[in-house]
Amino acid sequence: MEPVIKVWGLQKIYRGLDKPAVRNLDMAVQEGEMIGIIGPSGAGKSTLLRCINHLVIPTAGHIFIEGKEITGASAAGIRNLRRRVGMVFQHHNLVSRLTVMQNVMHGRLGYMNTLDGILGRYTEEDKLQAVEILTQTGLGDFLYHRAGELSGGQRQRVGIVRALMQRPAVLLCDEPIASLDPASAQVVMELIRDMCRRHSIACVVNLHQVDAALKYSDRIVGMFEGEIVYDGPTAELTKPMIEKIYGKPMEQLMISGEGPGAA
Repeated sequence: MEPVIKVWGLQKIYRGLDKPAVRNLDMAVQEGEMIGIIGPSGAGKSTLLRCINHLVIPTAGHIFIEGKEITGASAAGIRNLRRRVGMVFQHHNLVSRLTVMQNVMHGRLGYMNTLDGILGRYTEEDKLQAVEILTQTGLGDFLYHRAGELSGGQRQRVGIVRALMQRPAVLLCDEPIASLDPASAQVVMELIRDMCRRHSIACVVNLHQVDAALKYSDRIVGMFEGEIVYDGPTAELTKPMIEKIYGKPMEQLMISGEGPGAA
């Protein structure tokens, strides 16, 4: 089966830095597969996600989404491919003064012409789908609440639903639970996992919390200094491999909050 995401020979060098942020990176993600990316700060996790979505332009290498190359594509081609790539950020990036429903409907803007987008001329089908997904995620009673009135966990769920409204083939999540309490983090991770399975979405999640990556991911990709040092089943990620990924003994990881059990 052709992977939904294929990354080959990826390299990114930022101006003024001695070492590449990402180098010699190959990765593939299948339909419905959830990949947890772990590694210390500066390992290149966020750069990888932003290269996949072309928010950062790679220095070298190739990235394919559903068999179509995004590296080197025209502006129109990138816009079309981005319709199929949903993005969930650490700080959800909602418009606080707008309602939950208005924020969620922004996920359809990539499919609309400029005038319809400005005037909010969404189809009835899109509106009904938004209500359905919001209800499924426990937000059915908050449709017309302003986003700024919600808790952190609720806002993150709204951000996920907005991404799902793109009807994406790919969902990229960059530290989606970093600022949440443990209870809210669990709700958000279960939502991401369940929605991706239900809609057969290829999902890549950067996580600071190794225990969450182990609990919710089908596969773990461990990064260290811009390279992949582990890519395999979650069940086969051993203590020595975790120490190799982070470059520290497990005891230090527990103290710093980077290793298993970190909240």
